[in-house]
Amino acid sequence: MTGGGLLVAGTTSDAGKSVVTAGICRWLVRQGVKVAPFKAQNMSLNSFVTREGAEIGRAQAMQAQACRIEPTALMNPVLLKPGGERSSQVVLLGRPVGEMSARGYHGGRQQQLLGTVLDSLAQLRATYDAVICEGAGSPAEINLRRTDIVNMGIARNASLPVLVVGDIDRGGVFASFFGTVALLSREDQELVAGFLVNKFRGDVSLLEPGLDMLHGLTGRHTYGVLPFRHGLGIDEEDGLAVSLRGAVRESAVAAPVGEDVLRIAVCAVPLMSNFTDVDALAAEPGVVVRFVDRPEELADADLVVVPGTRGTVRALQWLRERGLADALRRRAAEGRPVLGICGGFQILGEHIEDDVESRAGRVDGLGILPVRVRFAREKTLERPVGEALGEPVEGYEIHHGVADVRGGEAFISDGRGHGLDGCRVGQTWGTHWHGSLESDGFRRAFLREVAAAAGRRFVPAPDTSFAALREEQLDRLGDLIEQHADTDALWRLIESGAPRGLPFVPPGAPA
Repeated sequence: MTGGGLLVAGTTSDAGKSVVTAGICRWLVRQGVKVAPFKAQNMSLNSFVTREGAEIGRAQAMQAQACRIEPTALMNPVLLKPGGERSSQVVLLGRPVGEMSARGYHGGRQQQLLGTVLDSLAQLRATYDAVICEGAGSPAEINLRRTDIVNMGIARNASLPVLVVGDIDRGGVFASFFGTVALLSREDQELVAGFLVNKFRGDVSLLEPGLDMLHGLTGRHTYGVLPFRHGLGIDEEDGLAVSLRGAVRESAVAAPVGEDVLRIAVCAVPLMSNFTDVDALAAEPGVVVRFVDRPEELADADLVVVPGTRGTVRALQWLRERGLADALRRRAAEGRPVLGICGGFQILGEHIEDDVESRAGRVDGLGILPVRVRFAREKTLERPVGEALGEPVEGYEIHHGVADVRGGEAFISDGRGHGLDGCRVGQTWGTHWHGSLESDGFRRAFLREVAAAAGRRFVPAPDTSFAALREEQLDRLGDLIEQHADTDALWRLIESGAPRGLPFVPPGAPA
């Protein structure tokens, strides 16, 4: 028996598809439904490693958490990791299979992956009562419809009903809803069941006449109006948002425990990857996290983070051009805290030999840490565990660079005195482990060291649980769906598909 399904599409990128998908998943699992998330094709530098060592988008990993299940490669069979304006690394079922230009991908390769995508979805539907799928961008991107495997392409092939989400906070939501439907072919329109308004502020009764008119124009219902709420974003695909920062800042328990706050500056390097590494820092009461791109913005920072990047050599050049490289060297020489994560760790080293990512050959690093990096063609994808600063720590690794540490002390050990990862010299730390700061005890110990080195009377809160904050956030998403969506109608869609006899809205897709 095949489980039910639903495709959550959007009028635009960042309309709220990921959040709505996670909210529907959490609402369903609280009803006792065995549910899984799915996104056929994801373009993101914000990725995660599953237990079996597969790389998928972090949004799907968080949606799996909303479902209270372990994420797997089936949930995001195709991941595109941009390496520049015109090319991306293609990750298929969790493993990189090569670099490809956008023209090459949409010119034929994408359609070749449709079989893998449909097979992955079929396996999930055979295992779960329901699979909630997330689209990408807009389903009405008429220039890409012929090769589409993530929006109406997957909906048509898998007979999925489609719910279109629109961000009313941007304005123009009625035109966006109508135009999205009207630019689809008759066959595609038959699957578009209706709409969901996201990020509404104000009195819903003032919106209702417009929803009635939209129904008259399209023959389709609106399945809910979700109110605007700060701090509800799960791990975003890309961008500079710190997804938990807003929620914690507005929380009644956000006041610092000690006398001082701790200021953290994150260098906004090009092609930044896994910027969510700093979410756990922003979740701490009294910690202020900001992204920076000028050396003067480092002056009052108690800690500077150089994050991961898909373009290590390019990020290194950017740091030099901006004057940030010299500022980082000065900080390190003065004993002021610096943390490099993954690509940021590599940048802090002596030199990089890269014949894989940038093909730049040997490039001098910042020379702050005694580390030499060589890029291997095989990507490291692991979920390690260890110990640091006397506390257990776990994370995940996604990198081509292999570090040869030639001094300092290991940052993370196996708990028996043997180094596992990274390097520390003075108040400069580097590690390949993403997600390590989500380990509560380690994060608190690290922040205490930073505060001491910075001369701040900052005290980490003794009871901040990052995992609990995430669960709370996912429950709030589930509450939004349960309280503000027509859940009976949603379940009928998931179980039975799109209503029959939905009218065609002209003009339809171009010939």
